Order: sequence, then C-alpha cells, then structure tokens
Amino acid sequence: MTSLVASPAQAQSAATDPTAYVEKGTAQFRRTCWALFAGGFATFALLYCVQPMLPVLSVAFALSAAQSSLVLSVSTVTLAVGLLFTGPLSDAVGRKPVMVTALCAAALCTLLGPLMPNWHALLLMRALVGLSLSGLVAVAMTYLSEEIHPQHLGLSMGLYISGNALGGMSGRLISGVLVDFFSWQVAVATLGGLALLAALLFWRLLPDSRNFRATSLSLANLASGLRLHLSDRGLPWLFLEAFLLMGGFVTLFNYIGYRLLEAPYALSMSWVGLLSVVYLSGTYSSTQAGLLADRLGRHRVFWPAILLMLGGLLLTLLSSLPAILAGLLLFTFGFFAAHSLASSWVGRRALQARGQASSLYLFSYYLGSSIAGTLGGFFWQHGGWTGVGLFIAALLVLALLVALHLSRLPPKQPQV
Repeated sequence: MTSLVASPAQAQSAATDPTAYVEKGTAQFRRTCWALFAGGFATFALLYCVQPMLPVLSVAFALSAAQSSLVLSVSTVTLAVGLLFTGPLSDAVGRKPVMVTALCAAALCTLLGPLMPNWHALLLMRALVGLSLSGLVAVAMTYLSEEIHPQHLGLSMGLYISGNALGGMSGRLISGVLVDFFSWQVAVATLGGLALLAALLFWRLLPDSRNFRATSLSLANLASGLRLHLSDRGLPWLFLEAFLLMGGFVTLFNYIGYRLLEAPYALSMSWVGLLSVVYLSGTYSSTQAGLLADRLGRHRVFWPAILLMLGGLLLTLLSSLPAILAGLLLFTFGFFAAHSLASSWVGRRALQARGQASSLYLFSYYLGSSIAGTLGGFFWQHGGWTGVGLFIAALLVLALLVALHLSRLPPKQPQV
C-alpha cells in the first residue's frame, strides 16, 4: 500500500526538476490561472448568491434573521464536512477529475433549488450545493501548489482568490438586483446557469496535472496525514486563522443588509446587492498581497492585512452611510489579502499530503462561516449592529494575536 506521507525524496522531486513546474509567462500558466479564476468565480457566486436575499427569504418563509441565515450556513457546513473527504479523495484519483465533477454537480443542484416546494427542501438542495463545491474548494489550492513554480505561487494563488472575490461580488450583485425585479427563484436559477458555463470553461482550459502522484485512500493514511499536519508548528494556527477570518467576514455581510434596509438608510434590495462591488478591492488586494509576500515574506504582510480589517469594521460602526461604505471596502480589501496569504502559506508549509492540508484549512474556513455566520444573527437580534460589530471585533483581535505568533515562527521552507 502506498503511504499518504511521501518520503523526503518524493516531496522534493519537483523541486529538483525545474521542467516539472508551470512557469510564469507560458501558455500553460495563463490557462491554469484563467481556469482556476473561472472555478473560483463560480464557487463563490453559487455559495453566496443567497446572502443579499436573506431579508427577502425572511419575509417569504416567515423566518427570523438567524433562521434565514441557514440557507447560507447549511451550504458552508456541508462544504466544510465534504472537505474532509474530497481533498484526500483527490490524493487518490487526481485533482482535475474531482474539481470538474464538483463544479458541474454544484451548478445543477443550484438550478434545481428554485423548483423545491418548501423551505426545508430548499435547505436540502443548498446542502448538496455546498457538498458538491467541496470538491473544487479542497483541491484548487493543492493543484496550484503542485503545478506552479514556488517563485510564482503567491501570484497564481492571488489570482485564484481574486476569482473568488469577483464571484462573490457577482453572485451578490446579480441576485440582489434580480430579486428587486423578479423572484428569488429567477435570481438563483440565473446564477446556476452562469456557473454551468463556468464549469465548461474550467474543464476545457485546465491543464492535466504533471506533478500529481496518486496515493492510496485509507483511514490509516488519513490518520497519518492528520498527525503530520497537526504536529506542525504553524499549520494548526493557520487553520484557526481561517476560522476566525472567514467567521468575521461572513457575519458582516450576512447582516449589513438588514441594517441598511431599515431606517434611516432604507436602501432597496438592488442597492444592497450593489454593495458587493467592494469585492473588486479583493481582486486587487489578493493578487498584490501575493506579490508582496513573494518578495517580503508572508509573515511581514499577513498581520497588517488583519489590521486593515479591524479599521474597516470600526468605520461600519459609524452612522454615516459614506463611512459605512468605506468601511466595507477596507474590510473586504484586508480580508482577501489575509486569506490569500494564509492559504498560500499552507501550501508552502505542507510538503506532504497537501490535499489533506488544504482540506483542513478550508474545513476551518467554512466552519467559521457556518458557526459565526449564524451566531451573528443572535447578536443582531439582541444588540443591533453594535452587537454584531463587537462580535466580529473579538474574532479579529484573536486573529491578530495568532498572526503575530505566526510571524515569529521560522519558515519551514526557504522564502523565495
């Protein structure tokens, strides 16, 4: 039986063969980046298209804010659980087949969602969407870590994360505008159709793996990989960062719509959907943070990104609408920079069983989305936006302390 944990010679084989890596400036590099950009776009569009519609679903199904948030949380929790299996599955059967199948299945489940007869059936379909998306989310970072030259990993990871940001923006924007003129069913179906097109583009563009080495799938191998990652000095802290950062990010965008729909702002659903344009800052910050990390080191760039998030959060606590919008912009800018840095950091520290390492990081990431995103509803009900802001601030302060600890750790690999 092949061990999940490769020997040191196997782990370094690609490093000693420069031709095994995809180099910046080549056609393969462009195809890889565009394919992963499309995949990240579709993933976040499908996952978060329901977020601006939470107030509409509250009315349509007579739900509280916390109950309505389940339409998103149920997707992220099944995605998190799926990550524990799809990452190791890709270690056994290959990266591209798992990702293509996952994206197509998620698009089809989204198209079926509007046909569901009641709230519980809709939640079931959203759970299947999250479970399907785990196959792409778990594997994309591993694919990049294996195929892209380490010198350009920060850039390629940043481009992938920027696709996530643009997808999250577009999903929210399209659904927020459409639900003002049509029904929520039309909005969801439209996103499902766009995601299916993105899945076909992903399948055609993504090059087959060159550095993938299949490993057997067994409980013993999974346990061996788990022990390996949890004994690392940095990886468990990065997993915790994923929980805290994503928990704060989703909580803010889950409930800012409720605030802005009320007096004194009384914005329409279209305007609430248009708030997602702040995601454009994430497409820039994730790529630029990756470039800075490649030059200066992740430990020098990571914690300032979290400080930017805290600054943006403080602005949203003000009553001025321009200040709130500026705060959303700054918060989003900092989040996508931090996520890009943390995710590529995992790829650099996990020299072996990389699919499982990415799965553990993203398991924590989406678990934070599910738990904190729903808990935020109780803070909204009992403390309004101030309560939500204090909850997010607590998460970010803890994230900042963890980031400062990580900055003091020696690198596992030489910084390039």
